[in-house]
Amino acid sequence: MSVIIILIIVSVSIAAFFLAAFCWSVKDKQYDDEFSPPLRILFDDKPASDKESDKQ
Repeated sequence: MSVIIILIIVSVSIAAFFLAAFCWSVKDKQYDDEFSPPLRILFDDKPASDKESDKQ
């Protein structure tokens, strides 16, 4: 029976940690960029520079 209590305490502690990390990331405005992700797919990647291709 005591193992169940320990597991409950550990699981609640882990859930509280992830909730705090999520709240911190929202407070840090990590998810506020709603404009550039849809447009990022429209642009091509930068071509590799000549120096990098000469090394191979």
